[in-house]
Amino acid sequence: MLIKTILNKVHKLKSFVYQDVKLGFYQGSEVFNVTVVPRKNSHAICSGCQKPAPGYDHLAERRFEFIPLWGIRVFLLYIMRRVECNSCGVKVEQVPWADGKKELTKVYMQFLAHWAKKLSWKEVASSFSTSWEKVFHAVEYVVEWGKAHRTLDNVRAIGVDEIAYQTGHKYLTVVYQIDRGCTRLLWVSQERTEATIRSFFAFFGTERSQRLEYVCSDMWKPYVKAIAECASQALHILDRFHIVAMLNKAIDEVRASEHKQLQADGYEPVLKKTRWCLLKRKENLTEKEEIKLNTVLQYNLKSVRAYLLREEFQAFWEYISPHWAEKYLDRWCTRVMRSKIEPMKKVAKTVRRHKPLILNWFRAKKAYSSGIVEGLNTKIKLTTRKSYGFRTYKCAEIALYHALGKLPEPEMTHRFY
Repeated sequence: MLIKTILNKVHKLKSFVYQDVKLGFYQGSEVFNVTVVPRKNSHAICSGCQKPAPGYDHLAERRFEFIPLWGIRVFLLYIMRRVECNSCGVKVEQVPWADGKKELTKVYMQFLAHWAKKLSWKEVASSFSTSWEKVFHAVEYVVEWGKAHRTLDNVRAIGVDEIAYQTGHKYLTVVYQIDRGCTRLLWVSQERTEATIRSFFAFFGTERSQRLEYVCSDMWKPYVKAIAECASQALHILDRFHIVAMLNKAIDEVRASEHKQLQADGYEPVLKKTRWCLLKRKENLTEKEEIKLNTVLQYNLKSVRAYLLREEFQAFWEYISPHWAEKYLDRWCTRVMRSKIEPMKKVAKTVRRHKPLILNWFRAKKAYSSGIVEGLNTKIKLTTRKSYGFRTYKCAEIALYHALGKLPEPEMTHRFY
C-alpha cells in the first residue's frame, strides 16, 4: 500500500490532495516529504473570516511536521497562498492541517499531547525524535483549544486551595469543580492573595458565582473574605483536613518543647522517638509504635493530654446534627482552654472563630469536603514530580490544565494512539 494511500485513508484533507511522497534528507536524517497541492477549482480560505476569497499571490514553501511513520519523520510540504479578502484585506490562507504559523500539524500536536499525559515531556520528545519545546507547544495548543470549548455553566460546588510549585514559598491558587460525578481543575493562578481569588470570581462571572451552592476551602483569611463577598449564597465549608493538621502541629510543638525540658531537668527521655506514635492514627501504628504509645500514655505529660484532647476531637466528626455537633465543639473548646497547653489553646481559639463555617460540613450532609481537593492536590504533586518541577509558571499552568482539566479535544478523523 502506498504512503499516499495511507494518508488519504487516515488524514484526508478537504480541498487539498497529496501529490507525491518522496524520501529525502532534513536536518541530517531521512524523512518522508509529502507534497500537498490545492484541489482543482477549490477556493482558498481567508484566515481572518474563514470565508472563501480570490487568490492574491504565493509565498515560499512551508514545511509542516506530521506523525512519524516507522520512526521516520514525515513532513507536509505546501506552497502557501495569500488571498485578497473583501473584509480582511490581503491575508495568508487558512489550511485545514495546521494552525497559524505553527510548524506542527494539528494531528501531530494532539498525538504528542496524548503521550504527554502518560510520560514526561522530555520522554515524549526523546521517544518521537522531536524537541521539548515542540511537545510544550503541542500541549499548549490542545489546552488552549480545550479551554476555549469547555462549558462552565453546570458548576455547583468548588474547592479552593493553595499548593507550592517551586521552592522559596512560590504558591499557586487552584480552584476545582467538586460536583458529584465531575471533579476537574477549573482555574489556576499565581500567589495566594485575596486579589488572586477575586480574579477567579471575575473570570467565572457574577451569574455563575451566584449559582454556586457549596464552596470548600481552608481557613486562609483572604479566601474566606473573598468567598463571603463573591459567593455569599453558597454554603462555605471549612476544610476538615487542615483542622486535623492544626491539631497535629500543636501536638508536635508541645512534644518537642516538653522533650527538651525533660532533658534539661535530667529526667528520663520518655518522649524520645514518640513523634509518629502521637501523630498517627491508631489503626496505622506499627506494633512497635503501639507499644511505645501505651508506655507514654502512662505518664501525666502535656504531650499526652494534648494527644487525648485530639482523640476526643475526632468524635466531633461523627455527629449528624449541626446542633449537637456545635454543643460538643463548645464543650471541647472549653476543656482545651482550661488545659493550660498554649499551642492547643491557639487551635481552640481558631476553631471558635470559624465555628459557623466548620459546622457547615454537617449542614451539607457531609457530602462535600476538601478531601476531594486534597486528592486532586496529590495529582498535582505527581504531575510536578513527573516533570521534575517547572521552570516557569506558564509551564506549570499548561501541564496542570492538561492533566487535571478534563478539557475537550478537537475531533480527529483517525486515532493514531
